[in-house]
Amino acid sequence: MSSKSRQSRKEREAFFSRPWSGPNRHYDIFKEGGIALLVVTVLVVALSALFSSPDDPALTFKGWAQNDGNTLYATAVAELAGTSDSAGYGPPYNSNSDGVSLGPLFLQKWGGVTHPIDAANDFVITPLSSQVEPNDVSAAIKQWNAATPDQQAKWAGDYDTALNDQAGAAGDPTKVPAGDYGPVPDLAKGVVAMASTGAYDNAMTGQGQFFQTDQTKQLLLMGDGAYLDDAATADNLQGNTWGMMNEAGSWPGQQWLAFASVWYQLPAFNAPDDATGITRTLTDNADVIIAAILVLLLVTFLFTPYIPVLRDLPRWIPLHRLVWKDYYTKHGRQTT
Repeated sequence: MSSKSRQSRKEREAFFSRPWSGPNRHYDIFKEGGIALLVVTVLVVALSALFSSPDDPALTFKGWAQNDGNTLYATAVAELAGTSDSAGYGPPYNSNSDGVSLGPLFLQKWGGVTHPIDAANDFVITPLSSQVEPNDVSAAIKQWNAATPDQQAKWAGDYDTALNDQAGAAGDPTKVPAGDYGPVPDLAKGVVAMASTGAYDNAMTGQGQFFQTDQTKQLLLMGDGAYLDDAATADNLQGNTWGMMNEAGSWPGQQWLAFASVWYQLPAFNAPDDATGITRTLTDNADVIIAAILVLLLVTFLFTPYIPVLRDLPRWIPLHRLVWKDYYTKHGRQTT
């Protein structure tokens, strides 16, 4: 170190070590801290009241049975018939479909069945068998368990078709024409009756677990019926209404998720139920396709400095010169 540098350092140290000769005033750090805490508390409470998420009560099977019993009834029938969304979902719950794919890559199928779920037993038979049921329901459970899988499928399939015939019952159990439906009507009736008392919620929560933290079955069953879907629609939480980034009836929501949610607004990923061909394929596999798009964009962003055309855009479109206008006016464009 040169003698000049050592001298400069000593001068700086001497300057900063001089005693303070300016004015002094009393400072109460506890008072200042108390005032700051009070101001922040008032702001937090006020802004929370204006912008916080609503404290809506949780959806329950009891509420479903009491508010829309017919759709719960129809959902129970669909679980028995194997026509519900979760019954045909595929991995990781069952092997009834290949699941979503990215072209020839069947990613969901490759994951395998890691959380096996039998819709008929887990959603109908097991909950009903967890408590003492009326005689007709108990008899229906015994009849169902004694039947062969083919017989069970025929009973439930025939009743599911009759119940959802838009030219006939249209979802109304009282209008289903007579037929050989075995114990299916009594089982579905038992689910609705059990749910209306709140016992079904308890039965679904306590299926073989000590710590009740896994809500998979409850969510799958809720998702199979119209009750959860209608609640999501009412709160603008559907995919085609930017639901991924919405709060339930509040503003502004998770704006940073617009990067992902914007893709779900494209018509290609919102095909109607009767669509076919490439549009149907894109919509059915929207989640994995959009995830792939996001990964591709992220990788492109990370490697922009190494991509010839992209890395030259700032030079071709010099918007940065507008931001640093004063600098370039003073120093000009310097090259090395």
